[in-house]
Amino acid sequence: MMITRSLAGIAFAAGILVLAPITASSANASTAGASTASASSSKWGPYYARGTKAKALGTLTAAAKDDPSLPNPLVKVTGSVVSLSRTPSTCGWAVFRFTTYDSANQPKLAYRNYRTCSYGVKKKISFSLKNVIDVELKVCSEKKAAKPSLNCEYSGTWKSLYVYYK
Repeated sequence: MMITRSLAGIAFAAGILVLAPITASSANASTAGASTASASSSKWGPYYARGTKAKALGTLTAAAKDDPSLPNPLVKVTGSVVSLSRTPSTCGWAVFRFTTYDSANQPKLAYRNYRTCSYGVKKKISFSLKNVIDVELKVCSEKKAAKPSLNCEYSGTWKSLYVYYK
């Protein structure tokens, strides 16, 4: 299982590196007249787990940047996840997948998870990322565990919250 996760991360990072120069050059051509950019804040969600057993919503704030081909220097994500299942052994998960550049300027794929197992109780989400390439979200509802299952992480569709070259 660990090899599969590693290969998926490598394939994802390679795909980003292949597509980035193409989309960056087209973005530069369309924004040649713009001199400065301003910080943007956008709401995301509500997104629901299959069967509407969990819900997540919030706000993503991206720092201003002049060059759309470069990763964003700072992205802040805030929000909440709520379990809509009345079964105490079932939890609502908000799983974030993000790609950043590390200090060696190599892409790094990572996850951040937020879980609540009490019906109707909001679990707050708040984190900041530096040198961000993209941020994605998946909402799941499944049995109580220390981390989300592979089924939660790999089946279904990730919702794209932020991509640096847009």
